[in-house]
Amino acid sequence: MTTMTEGSVREFKMPDVGEGLTEAEILKWYVQPGDTVTDGQVVCEVETAKAAVELPIPYDGVVRELHFPEGTTVDVGTSIIAVAVGGAAAGEQEPAQAPVEDAPAQTEERKPEGRQPVLVGYGVATSSTRRRPRKSAEVPAQEAPAAIQSELNGHGPVTRERPLAKPPVRKLAKDLGVDLATVTPTGPDGIITREDVHAAVAPPKAPEPEAAPAAPVAPAAPAPAVSYDTARETRIPVKGVRKATAAAMVGSAFTAPHVTEFVTVDVTRTMKLVEELKQDKEFTGLRVNPLLLIAKALLVAIRRNPDINASWDEANQEIVVKHYVNLGIAAATPRGLIVPNIKDAHAKTLPQLAECLGELVSTARDGRTSPAAMQGGTVTITNVGVFGVDTGTPILNPGESAILAVGAIKPQPWVHKGKVKPRQVTTLALSFDHRLVDGELGSKVLADVAAILEQPKRLITWA
Repeated sequence: MTTMTEGSVREFKMPDVGEGLTEAEILKWYVQPGDTVTDGQVVCEVETAKAAVELPIPYDGVVRELHFPEGTTVDVGTSIIAVAVGGAAAGEQEPAQAPVEDAPAQTEERKPEGRQPVLVGYGVATSSTRRRPRKSAEVPAQEAPAAIQSELNGHGPVTRERPLAKPPVRKLAKDLGVDLATVTPTGPDGIITREDVHAAVAPPKAPEPEAAPAAPVAPAAPAPAVSYDTARETRIPVKGVRKATAAAMVGSAFTAPHVTEFVTVDVTRTMKLVEELKQDKEFTGLRVNPLLLIAKALLVAIRRNPDINASWDEANQEIVVKHYVNLGIAAATPRGLIVPNIKDAHAKTLPQLAECLGELVSTARDGRTSPAAMQGGTVTITNVGVFGVDTGTPILNPGESAILAVGAIKPQPWVHKGKVKPRQVTTLALSFDHRLVDGELGSKVLADVAAILEQPKRLITWA
C-alpha cells in the first residue's frame, strides 16, 4: 500500500497483512534513512495479532525517512516509511521548503494558473481551499497546510466532490444521510472515520470530546505510579499474538458451552507402527512421530462421524457442516500460542500428511507462520504430552466444534490378554461445542480415535 507525490517520494503504508487486522507492531527495521532499496526487498518485520510478517517494498529508491521506531504499534493504512524514487536526492528538497510556507498566502492573494511547487510535488489548486463550506473565515490559513499535507501523502487535492473515506464509511454515511463533504476528518491523512460520521449526525455533541482534556490529566499520575517492587515483579505489555489469543480464548470459553470427555488407551501397537514407518522408504526425509498417526486417526474418526466437523452460525441460527477438514495443530511459540492448520487434510495420504506436519511445525518455530495458514480451521489437535502432562481440558479454537488433547505416552501397568504387563499408555481428551455436538456424537468420535490407536490396522479397515 503506497502513495506517491509528484516530487517522486513514495509513502509506503502499513498494509492489512491478515483478514480484517487493524494494526501491527513494528518489530525490526532492516533499513535506515539513506539506504538504497530495491523492488521486493524486505524493509521491516511487523507483528500482527496473528503472526510476524516481513514487509517488502514494492519499488526502487532511497529511504528518506522511517516514520516510526521499532516497538511502535501502527494502524493499518498509516505511512511507515518514505522512499525517494526516480533519482530524487535529499539535497534537492531543501530549496523547495520556502514555497510550503508561502502556499497559504499565495492562495489568498491570487488565483494562479497552475499548481504551485511545494516541498514535494505541487500545491493544491486554490479552489480546494475555498470550496469547503464547513470552514469559517477564521481558519483559511489552516486549510492550505492540511490540504498540502494530504497531497504529500498521495491523496491529491481534497475537494468537496471526493472526500477521503473507505467504502464501509461511505455506506454508513449514505445510510445515515450524511454528506461526507460536510464532515471534518480526524483519521490519518485526512481520512473520514466512522466516528466522524457518527459525530456529524449529532453536531451538538461534537464539542464534548474536546471538553474531556481533563481526563488525560488523571493518567498523568497513572496507576503505574502505584509503587511495586520491580525487582520482584515484571510487567509485560499484552499485545500481538498474546493479546489475540487472550481475546479468542475468553470469547470461546464464554460463548460455546464446552464439554470435555476423557479416555485412557493402550497405544503400544501404534508406537510399534511409528518405528516401522521410520524405516519405510516412502517416509525417507520425513518426520514420523505419534502425532502423525493420531492426526490420521482423528481424520478417520471424522469421516465416520462427519457431523463433528461443523461450526455454529449465530447470526443465521444454522449449523454449518464442513465437507472438508482443515486440521489445526496448536503450536507454542516464543510469541505465544498459534494454531496453523493443514488445508484439506482429509484428502492427504500419510506421507503427505507427514510432510505438511513437518513444514507446519518448523515454520511455527521460526515465527514465520502466515495469517492465511491460521484461517479456516475446522478441528484442532493440541499435544500437551510433549510437556509431560497426562491430559487437559482444552478450549475450543474460535469457530470450531472440537479439539483433541493428547497426553504424554508413558509405560504403565495394563491388563493385556489377561495379564498385567507394562504397556505404552496415553490419555486423550476431547472438548466439543455442546450447542451442535451432543454427548453421543462426541463420545463416538473419541472412542473411534482411541480404537484406531489401540489397533492401528483400523486405519485401513475403517478408511
